[in-house]
Amino acid sequence: MGGKEHMVKVIDGGAELEKSESDNLHLRIKITAEVDGVRREYVITYSRYGEINAAMGFATVRANARGDRETDAERFSALTKALTGREPGVYRMKDGRIRIKCYEGHLEGFRRFAELADAIERWLEETGRR
Repeated sequence: MGGKEHMVKVIDGGAELEKSESDNLHLRIKITAEVDGVRREYVITYSRYGEINAAMGFATVRANARGDRETDAERFSALTKALTGREPGVYRMKDGRIRIKCYEGHLEGFRRFAELADAIERWLEETGRR
């Protein structure tokens, strides 16, 4: 990541489907990992967007994680790249929050893991695209 190496150790993971208040079906991926010696649960929520029904996943980095938001965003990005082979988008909001954005290509990478595959497959089927 940016010329810097990170130590990533995945401890646990899972995925589940959940309906929003507006009755949209979301895919929530939770991964417990230790990145650069900091252990925490990372959560990415996928939904469908736009006319083309694109799969996109979003996460907001935490201000209360060890270090600051920038450091946590770097750890989150390192974990995502380690698991999917792709770096996520990192977006800095005007209010100081940092959002991580993953695409369908990332989802394909997450799908290689048995703990996530069944829920991802179910979500893809139920949201109309495979």
